[in-house]
Amino acid sequence: MITLTLDDGVAEIVLDAPERRNALTLDDLTNLDAAYRRAADAGSRALVLRGEGRVFCAGRDISGVDPETDDVTGYLGAVERLMRRMAGHPAPTFAAVQGAALGVGLGLAIATDVVYVGEAAKVGSPFAQLGALLDSGGHALLFDRLGAHRALDLIYTGDLLGGTEAVAAGLFSRAVPDADLLSFTREKARAAASGPTQAFLRSKRLIGSLRDERLWAVVAAETAGQEALRATDDYREGFAAFQQKRRPTFRGA
Repeated sequence: MITLTLDDGVAEIVLDAPERRNALTLDDLTNLDAAYRRAADAGSRALVLRGEGRVFCAGRDISGVDPETDDVTGYLGAVERLMRRMAGHPAPTFAAVQGAALGVGLGLAIATDVVYVGEAAKVGSPFAQLGALLDSGGHALLFDRLGAHRALDLIYTGDLLGGTEAVAAGLFSRAVPDADLLSFTREKARAAASGPTQAFLRSKRLIGSLRDERLWAVVAAETAGQEALRATDDYREGFAAFQQKRRPTFRGA
């Protein structure tokens, strides 16, 4: 479920499915895209994205997905369209990331202008346990900000970075005590909404022009790679193990 509220020029979009750790279905992506569109149409001067409950977003909801018939290309195509809309939103955008930001959740953070994380947040690539490929622009984020060795370390091990560690590594903007995260993010969004938003928008577009060519090329390559992996035994085993709540047994095939 996705909710949108507007208050004094600040839009707040909430991923509101804490019972499934705000994991996103295809319908959720469609509704999230529509929420951003409504916020833009309403003339909001700043936007906050957050997750309800203890987790920002655990990624894609694969609880009922059959890897044999999964339209992974269609899903990731919807993710890319959403990320492009988020990155192009005509106002400053802020994410408040608590708990986990994994997979698509990491992509939502990538597509936000400013990311504040709780000190106990966990971000990274858990795909080592799925037999799948890090997606949603994650390769671009990790390579650009951590370099090749540290990026591949996180991908191979599936280890996650804590919020403070992720900020120290240059992944996100600031780490904030978890209890203060939402109020801090809202305060910064309200300050931006009362500022020179036309000047902010020009800065946003300039920064975006420096980022976008690599990011969208990587997103397209990730989607193609994910579709290729869907035919492997390891991919099917990873999905089955996740759904059955057991450790996967990968055979490299």
